[in-house]
Amino acid sequence: MPEHGTPTDIPAAELEDATRRAEALIPTPYGEFRMIAYAGSAADYTPHLALVHPDMDPDSDVVVRLHSECITGDLFGSKRCDCGEQLNRALQMVAAARGAVIYLRQEGRGIGIINKLKAYQLQDQGLDTIEANLHLGLEVDARDYGVARGILQDLGIGRIQLLTNNPLKVDSFGDGPIEVVRRLPLIVAPGKENREYLLTKQVDMGHWLK
Repeated sequence: MPEHGTPTDIPAAELEDATRRAEALIPTPYGEFRMIAYAGSAADYTPHLALVHPDMDPDSDVVVRLHSECITGDLFGSKRCDCGEQLNRALQMVAAARGAVIYLRQEGRGIGIINKLKAYQLQDQGLDTIEANLHLGLEVDARDYGVARGILQDLGIGRIQLLTNNPLKVDSFGDGPIEVVRRLPLIVAPGKENREYLLTKQVDMGHWLK
């Protein structure tokens, strides 16, 4: 951790992929962000990313979004999920609040793009998103947020307003060094292509959705 030293209250394993490797100022449709790449190795071509408002105050209650990679939604605008719309909305809100988006490379709730496409095929045959993962012998949600805690500490952030609908993200901070002082909802309107997917997240996974 080049700027703030190595925290002693987070296990070292959680910091292995949270070493700051490079950063640059990136202009976006939502304003400028410092994009910072975190990885265990400088040769890693899929690092975790932090998009940080240039005027972020780490001593404030920082508005933060932890967003797990979704190639289909974030990059190609797939309507099977709400990920791309959530990312766009989060960037707008974070830009306005001078906060940060932590972009975690754990595609498909941690199962990877290949298994995600296999799960989509099963969903087209009638299974829901949970049943499809279980049919493939995979976890329903294999994501881990330890690296995000390491990144937030590297940024000097200790108190956050967490942009999420997912109770597991809130619970992942536990009694650790990063305090979640408030949860902020991140609601996008459902469409015909993702209504059942969102209903499954609400009913079976406990997401706070309207």
